[in-house]
Amino acid sequence: SGTGKSTFLRCLNKLETPTSGEIIVNGENILDKGVKINKVRQKMGMVFQSFNLFSHKTIIENVMMAQIDLLNKSKEEAYNKALELLEMVGLKDKAFSLPEELSGGQKQRAAIARTLSMGPDIILFDEPTSALDPTMVGEVLTVIKNLANDKGLTMIIVTHEMNFARNVSNRVFFMDEGIIYEEGSPFDIFDNPSKDKTRQFINKLKVCEFEFDKTSFDFAKILNEIRSFGKKNMVPTSKIYNIQLVAEELCLNVLFPYTDSMLKMSLEYSQENQSSIIKIRYKGKRIDFEKKVDDLQKKLLEFAVASIKEEIDQEYNIISIEVK
Repeated sequence: SGTGKSTFLRCLNKLETPTSGEIIVNGENILDKGVKINKVRQKMGMVFQSFNLFSHKTIIENVMMAQIDLLNKSKEEAYNKALELLEMVGLKDKAFSLPEELSGGQKQRAAIARTLSMGPDIILFDEPTSALDPTMVGEVLTVIKNLANDKGLTMIIVTHEMNFARNVSNRVFFMDEGIIYEEGSPFDIFDNPSKDKTRQFINKLKVCEFEFDKTSFDFAKILNEIRSFGKKNMVPTSKIYNIQLVAEELCLNVLFPYTDSMLKMSLEYSQENQSSIIKIRYKGKRIDFEKKVDDLQKKLLEFAVASIKEEIDQEYNIISIEVK
């Protein structure tokens, strides 16, 4: 965050004007005097994180407008193209709705259809899912992934959805402190990064940590963070539910009442083999948690847990749990 990703993106179509350097698009430096930037923008569409739909126009009017005003299409041509694109993004039934009647994910899909209506060669996506509820992220990412697979469009995407970036991209830039710190293929960046900051960032993505503190903690917030971590890493919904179940039954209800001060929980997910490992750490005397589990909790944990292993290091008692 704050490293210049959105500014970099906005420079590519001169929504921001760089103080120096060159931006070469199809062999032309678009910073040169005399370049007709509006002509460049017609072939370089942009999808904003805040949708930027015209609130007083229906969805189909939003998609038709630029076609009529900039491409000089007839209303009939624009209408037919808009309807085709709305069907492609799954919004044909919302064509005559106003933006306020749509969910965040639907608004973003409408914004994508509007951009596609101009027939761009390049689409710039500025964090297209950051304003969405986690439940809506998947529908927008699916549309973008389909564009990558089916349309052969060049797309430049600023995103925090790392597994999506890994699965859909050909080339990845990791930015830090205003520069491109490391670049390479998805394998280079996500599986074999060569620089320290990239390695630290990727490792942090794969692990989520929580603390159950005796003085104060917000369990509802912990459940939401587990859900958010799961969605970002494309963890199956059923596995997210099992992780939450383990956190509630084993951490909160069984172990936490018997710890002296604090219980720490970490969650690691591997997309390669789709394994989820929860590690619970606490200090002090070992808790024989199997004797603390009632019949209902035992059944719930059997449903959610593949295996449990206990160990002790110099400071903590550790319980490692593989979640089904």
